[in-house]
Amino acid sequence: MPHDHHDHDHLSPSGHPYQPDQDHTLTRWQAMEIAMRELLVEKEILTAAEITQTVEAMDRRSPADGAQVVARAWSDPEFKARLLADGSTTIGEMGFEAGAMKLIVVENTATTHNVVVCTLCSCYPRNLLGLPPDWYKQRAYRSRVVKTPRKVLSEFGLDLPDDVQVRVHDSTADMRYLVLPVRPAGTDDLDATALAELVNRDSMIGVAQATAPE
Repeated sequence: MPHDHHDHDHLSPSGHPYQPDQDHTLTRWQAMEIAMRELLVEKEILTAAEITQTVEAMDRRSPADGAQVVARAWSDPEFKARLLADGSTTIGEMGFEAGAMKLIVVENTATTHNVVVCTLCSCYPRNLLGLPPDWYKQRAYRSRVVKTPRKVLSEFGLDLPDDVQVRVHDSTADMRYLVLPVRPAGTDDLDATALAELVNRDSMIGVAQATAPE
């Protein structure tokens, strides 16, 4: 029996519209990734399982990793000194890897506030923070935070006193920045685990402050 597809929407058995297939043409970069992956396996440089494990490890990265680093820096002055001197090496003490990139940790103080951007694309300390937020990759943020940082921070809800200097740090392909936010007041009796819960993603980018304890 003929079936007319023009007079009704395509619905699943549950009544919801079917999602369109994503059978779009591969981009140049997607095709290169597939070719490189297949070549590594063919040459027995890596196995398919090793590649999968690496991808899964990357997917597990989140701001919670960076929060652990910040919390330890707040509670361990010697670790903090090493972190500010050599972030790439020092995060290794906690089991995190910087890889080929150089990690620079910049400290917020009562007189200086740091904020991070990548004006060219979206370079970001993914090893500690996971994937960057969408707004970090948008041209509006990338261009405006360099020219009018105080205005941009205000739009995020962060209004700084006039006597606080704002420093903008531009990430590159081989160099990443992580902001060490100011430790909130009233946290002297908190251990590293409790302190980490006060560290939010945006405070490690510099568009917010750490969360005050309840």
